[in-house]
Amino acid sequence: MSAPENPLLLDNQLCFALYSASLLMTKLYKPLLDEIGLTYPQYLAMLTLWEEDGVTVSALGARLHLDSGTLTPLLKRLEKAGLLTRERNEEDERQVLVRLTQEGRALKKRAADIPRKIVAATGANLPEIINLRKRLKKLRANLAK
Repeated sequence: MSAPENPLLLDNQLCFALYSASLLMTKLYKPLLDEIGLTYPQYLAMLTLWEEDGVTVSALGARLHLDSGTLTPLLKRLEKAGLLTRERNEEDERQVLVRLTQEGRALKKRAADIPRKIVAATGANLPEIINLRKRLKKLRANLAK
């Protein structure tokens, strides 16, 4: 029978495994995103908009799990870079709609190879990546409860 794990060792912490892996993943993305002029949070926002353009700021924030205090400056920088516009919804002026510009839509082509490069860098095969992503989504959903 093996000895129980010490719950207070750093390497036994799930939170540290997730945190340190996240730091390294973000570091891996940096040079790839530098080539297209985006930060990692900006890339996530653009991924969301490439998937569904013309969403409200609140819907975008919910999808990215970001509050407006974090999201608004990020969107302002993307707007200043000419990648998107923000405008009041004519039907409900309380809502601000985010829309890609032509330049923002065109950037998608330049970003197209990033996921393949990331998968290759992990050393995992596609089924392993899909399984890990599925398990992380389940963990996120459980933690959100």
